[in-house]
Amino acid sequence: MTTSVIRPRIRLPRALRGWVLPLTLLALWWAAVRFGWTASPLLVPVSSVWDTALRQVQSGALATALGASLWRDLAGFAIGASAGVVFGTALGLSRLFERLVGPSFHTVKQISLFAWIPLISVWFGLGDAAKVVFLSLAAFFPVALNTFEGIRAVPADLLEVARVLRFTRTQVLWRVVLPSAAPSIFAGIHLGLIYAWLATLGAEYLLVSGKGIGNTMTDGRENFWMDLVIFGVIVVGLVGFTLNWIAGRIESRLLAWRGRSVAAG
Repeated sequence: MTTSVIRPRIRLPRALRGWVLPLTLLALWWAAVRFGWTASPLLVPVSSVWDTALRQVQSGALATALGASLWRDLAGFAIGASAGVVFGTALGLSRLFERLVGPSFHTVKQISLFAWIPLISVWFGLGDAAKVVFLSLAAFFPVALNTFEGIRAVPADLLEVARVLRFTRTQVLWRVVLPSAAPSIFAGIHLGLIYAWLATLGAEYLLVSGKGIGNTMTDGRENFWMDLVIFGVIVVGLVGFTLNWIAGRIESRLLAWRGRSVAAG
């Protein structure tokens, strides 16, 4: 007769689980510098990055750079997402519009986002206007595509019920089509927000230099200030995480009615 040993499982609080990998990497980073595992100047001490962070915060440089980047990001996202919802809705509702415009849209969306920069720079220059247009494109395509697919996926039986109840076209759109397509639309908006933030850094790298967190990292690279570069990478990651978290919370709240509807049914 064999007896099995029951080993207690280590359970981490849910809020701490996401910190396991960052803290492990931080510990390895500190140990690599502290014990001389590498002599590369690319890996600066943790304390140097911390000192740089304090200087950036206390001098106001971080607030200025982050404010400029977030302004461009949110402006481009708002324009691109709004246009994407309108375009995707038109594409999903009208078979004629899809036949006329759909093939071109599905072709253009395959073009790399950064391939548009030479054309944008000619049309809009190299300043903030060009950056906002570039970010609008980054947000437009995922929002438009998800809106189109969400509307086309509306169950036929719901549309049949609306027809039997003699809904007008406006009522069908607002009471049937958009609520049914809402999860897909919000998924596209969520992706658009993420893509716009990633494109913000690309725009600040590739278009004319100015204020922004991407330009802060560029300054660090050109002057070989690796503490400033690593600080910029950390800030970019934290901002991206925060934007993703906010978008997820808003999406959960706005779609909470779907959970209540399923429970009621």
